[in-house]
Order: sequence, then C-alpha cells, then structure tokens
Amino acid sequence: MRERKIKEMEGPADTPVVERDYKSSMPLSGQNAPQNHPRDSMSPSYTKCVENNNSNSDGSKKVKLQLPLSCDPPLPNKPPKSKVWVVFGATGHMGQSLTRTCLEKDDKVVAVGRINENTLDLMQTTFPQSNCFNTLCDVRVRESVSAVISQALKKFKRIDVIANCSGYGVIGACEDQDEHEIRNQFETNFMGTVHIIQLSLPYFREQKAGRYLIFSSTSGALGVPGLGPYCATKYAVEGMIEAMLYEIDAFNIKATLVEPGLVRRDEKESGSSPLPTWGHFLIKPPSEPYSDPSSPALHAKRMVQWLGDKQPTSAKKCAQLVWQLGHCSYPPLRLLLGSYAIESIRDRLRSVIEELEDWKHLHHPVAPDDLDNEEDWDDARDADVPARTKKEDRAIVRAATNPSKGESDAESSS
Repeated sequence: MRERKIKEMEGPADTPVVERDYKSSMPLSGQNAPQNHPRDSMSPSYTKCVENNNSNSDGSKKVKLQLPLSCDPPLPNKPPKSKVWVVFGATGHMGQSLTRTCLEKDDKVVAVGRINENTLDLMQTTFPQSNCFNTLCDVRVRESVSAVISQALKKFKRIDVIANCSGYGVIGACEDQDEHEIRNQFETNFMGTVHIIQLSLPYFREQKAGRYLIFSSTSGALGVPGLGPYCATKYAVEGMIEAMLYEIDAFNIKATLVEPGLVRRDEKESGSSPLPTWGHFLIKPPSEPYSDPSSPALHAKRMVQWLGDKQPTSAKKCAQLVWQLGHCSYPPLRLLLGSYAIESIRDRLRSVIEELEDWKHLHHPVAPDDLDNEEDWDDARDADVPARTKKEDRAIVRAATNPSKGESDAESSS
C-alpha cells in the first residue's frame, strides 16, 4: 500500500484558480443525476475561473474572477436580480467577507452571528447597511435556527440563498480530545447544518426554488493529522449534502459544498473585537505520547502556527466567487477555492486511485460458472476451512450470487 503524504504548504499562491469538471463530482449520470448542470454545455475554454482579459494602467494583466460560463453566472452585461441571503456564521472572517460582498452588490442579507460570542450592537456596527438585518443564533439549538428563518421571512418576505459559514474545530490528537469536545464539533458543524436544512427546506420546496451554499473544508475530503474529529464532521456534511442533492433536485433546489483552502482575512479589523487568526479552532495542548515536536498529531498545529496570517487564499476573492455561485443557474456540487485546496484534494484522489489499482485483484469475486476445474476451486476455497467439500463450496458461492439456487444446492449437499 502506498502511503499518502501530508502536503505541506510550499509558499503563497494568492490567486485561487478553480478548474472544475462537474462530472468528476457527480457519482450518478443519466436520468437519475441531478440537473445542476446542462450536460452538453461544458466547454474546456470556460473552465478557468480567472480571466486575464483586462490590463492595468501599467500594462500588467488585471485578474478578473469569474465562474465558468457553463454555470450561467452573472455578467456585466447581464446583471442578476436582487436576492435575499441568510448567512449563518456572518461574524467569522469568511462570513464577514461574504456578507459585505452581498451587501455591496445590493442584495438583502440576514446576517446571523453566534449567540454566545456576539451582540446585536456589535453586529450593527459591523453591518450598518439598511439592506442588512442582524440577528443571533446558536445553530446547535433547533429552536434558535427556526427563529432565524421566521425573522428572515418576516423582514424580507422571502429567502433565496442560505449560506452556512459557521464552524468550530479542536486541534489535537484523536486520543486527546474528550467526548464534550468531539460532540460539540459534531453539534456545531454537522447537526447545525442539519437544523438549517430541515427547517428551511419546506419553505424552499413550497417556493419551488432555493439555494444552499454549505461551507465545508478540504478536511472534508482528506484526513488531516491533528484534526480527526473535525474532519469527521466535514466528511459527514459532505456525504449528507451529496445524497440530499438527488432528493431535492425535482424541487428546483440547488446545493453546493464550498471548500476553501487556507483563507486569509482581507477585512480591516475592529479594534474593539479583533478576530483571532484561527478563531474557529481551539488548539489543545498535546498529551505526553504526542508531545514530540515531530509527532504527526501536531501537524495541524504546526501548519497554523507556521502560516500565521500568511494564508495564501483571499477571503474577498472567495466571497466574490461565492456571491456568483448564489446567482448562477447551474452551480457545481463542489467549489474548491485556492491552490492549496485544488492541489491537496487532487493528490488525495490520485492516492485513492493508486490504491484501488494496487488492490483491485482482491475486489472481484469469482463467478460460479468460472469455477469449473480443480485449480479454480482450490483458489476460491478458504484455506482455513479444509474440511469443506467442493460441493459445499459451490453452494456457498452460488448462494452469494443467486440466493434461490444457492439454497437448493445447499439442501442437496446436506
């Protein structure tokens, strides 16, 4: 088996370049596949999200971020209609950037802060615009989420896009994290997402339209030492959203998993309440078995401490793309933002393919009709059970592939 290496950051790459083929994210095809994308409209010439079609005054190329045209995103010559957003986790650095971008684009926003960390006065200072309604919520509490949905409908009469930017993680070895810390991560990251979806989906279904933008992570696609339970919550979110996408497609409801990689803050900090660099993570001191500085369990801690505030991916640029995602007609299942996200998940998928190739000879059961000679049966029989007869072996194999025939063979062999 080949070992999957943990990819360390090799230097900044400050422009997120996203190359996506929607088919690579969708496990089904044909009539059963969600129609998030037109099947014949994906053109290779439109798969890059960075267009160098403008120049600065000094002659250098000006980078313009744009979703692929196959997604039917908003364009300068085709401005979108104003939408109503509900942004959970609006006080985190990604949530702040997204909320500000939506407000600047004249969308209406319900900005949802954390009930235990924020105050309405602070949120009003952060988002004073008239097209923003500020409120507080604990996504772990179902009634709290329900109140936000009701407030949004009362204020703006409709909801078009729900973005969940809330999240919480503990950095530490799996063995070191206690039950409370693990449950709190699942309650916030997974059950919080469940509450948001279950309480808003009936409205979207009745409206026959709606959009979910669920912020996941590269940790939802690969295991990161030191972030085991956090990765588990993101894996759970990814599995649920991917499954749900097929269930809600008939109702014209879309869902996208947004996977940013190492996003830095671009917003100016408030002196009264500055955001810590990794505010959504708690770094836990390691126990003695994991205290060696080179321990893999300290990988996540080393990474965040080494990076500090030098994360290569711009939160503002990510927010621009996510805003386009809320307005495009054919969103992807996953949107990866930043070179780290692209490279690390590509390496992970490559590792999975290599492992499948290395071990595929063990994954194909032998068909009963192919077991016609002595050598075939010797290979197929369990070496630890030499007392079984070839007739019994044949009945066992056939029972696995044809239960009715297997039962009759088993009866005749007794």
